[in-house]
Order: sequence, then C-alpha cells, then structure tokens
Amino acid sequence: MRQVPVYFYSSKSGMVRQFANALGRPVFDIGERDVRQSVPDGPWVLLTPSYKTGNLDNDTIPEPVKRFLRDPQTRRRLVGVMGSGNRNFGSHYQAAARDIARRSGRPVLFEFELQGTQWDVEDARDMLEQLDARFAERAAAQ
Repeated sequence: MRQVPVYFYSSKSGMVRQFANALGRPVFDIGERDVRQSVPDGPWVLLTPSYKTGNLDNDTIPEPVKRFLRDPQTRRRLVGVMGSGNRNFGSHYQAAARDIARRSGRPVLFEFELQGTQWDVEDARDMLEQLDARFAERAAAQ
C-alpha cells in the first residue's frame, strides 16, 4: 500500500524534522531547494511549525512553505496539514497549520507541541495509516 508522504519544514532546532523522521514513512524537507522546487506525484500531507508570537507584522507561515505552496498542482494534491507549535504563543498556537488549512480548504489532521511526545508520534502514525487506507480503497474502487 502506498504511504502518503509528508513534506515538512523545520527550523534549525530540528524539532519538526525529528517528529517527521519518527513517522516511519517517506518524508521530504521543504527546506531543501530541490524538494521545494519539486511537485508531489500524488496526495501528500504538510507538516509545518508556527512561529508567530503576537507581532501582527510577523507572518506565521515559514517562507519555504509559502514558496512550496505557490505551485497550483502542489496545492491541489495537498490532502491535509499537521502542525507543531508552542502553547506560549497563546492565540497564535498552531496559527500556520490552521491558516494553511483554512486557505486551502483542507483539514488540520494533527497538532502537537514543540517536538511532540512518543504518544503524539504514535497518534500521528495511526492517523496517517488511516489516510493511507482511505486512498488505497479509493484506488481499488476506480
């Protein structure tokens, strides 16, 4: 069964990268230019951090994520968003994931704080496996 890949962006802290790599599926780092300039070949999930801390002039969506989402085909193939955030950001917690989901009409599939816990990784894996199964069922029905 095909696994829906996760495209992620991680800051220098590497917390989102650590989470993405623990998912046990194909993951691609949008911070790498060749990945950012590619187009996913099918359904994919975005994993993004949020950085906004209350400064209205500080956009919450990381620039590499914005660049990746500029391609219309990439946007069409996006099936959902996962987010990493910091509860200290208050009302801006998970702002990037929620904003991208709202703008794209795709669901927020999973949210976690900072690098997540082992239980967050397990829950995200389960959610992604359910997504894989749904796409496999659709493919079999066609």
